This record gives sequence, C-alpha cells and structure tokens, in this order.
Amino acid sequence: YQRRVRGMDRSRLEGESRKKSLSEIPSWTEAKNRDAIERTFVFKDFNAAFAFMTRTALVAEKMDHHPEWFNVYNKVQVTLATHTCSGVSQLDITLAKKMDYFALELLKETSDQQ
Repeated sequence: YQRRVRGMDRSRLEGESRKKSLSEIPSWTEAKNRDAIERTFVFKDFNAAFAFMTRTALVAEKMDHHPEWFNVYNKVQVTLATHTCSGVSQLDITLAKKMDYFALELLKETSDQQ
C-alpha cells in the first residue's frame, strides 16, 4: 500500500530499505507488539521535556504525521508508526531523526545554562 501526502512517502518499509533506514536511527528500537519504532527520551526537567514536545509538535503538524507519546516529568516515551500503511514508513524515520536532533539541541542548551 503506497500513499504520498505532502510529498512524503508513506509506504511500509520492508527488506533492505527498512534495515538501512533503521540503521540511521540507532537509538530507536522496533516495537515488540506491532510494526512501529520506539524511544524514550530523558531530559533535565519537565521544562526541557515540554520544550522537546513543543518543537516536535510544530514539525509533526507540518509533516501531517503525529507521534504517539507519553510524558511524565522529564521523560517522553515515543512510538512512531504510519497508520496508512500499518507500519513503519520513511515518514517515521524522518520524524525520528528530527526528534533526535531536537533532543540533542536541548541537551546542549541545558548544559550551556549551567
């Protein structure tokens, strides 16, 4: 099943292309109970976690691709999957990379403030 929305490929990643794409986001793991990827981010405090979620939300809205996430204080648990293909697509890989970047930027900002 293939579908492009706003220029982004929403077809399910399989085989070598899946393996290669997942290797580009080594901090993410494949979900055990469904075709999705997961990561838990840990920040200095609630403000940093919320800043991360805000930055991600702005990009996710532009991508028309929204994460499943759960936040408690400084932790944000994220699951990414593309519902139109019932699995992991390049869209998930792209959003995961952006989230990794935002997390690194926030770590840098909070260490600069100390």
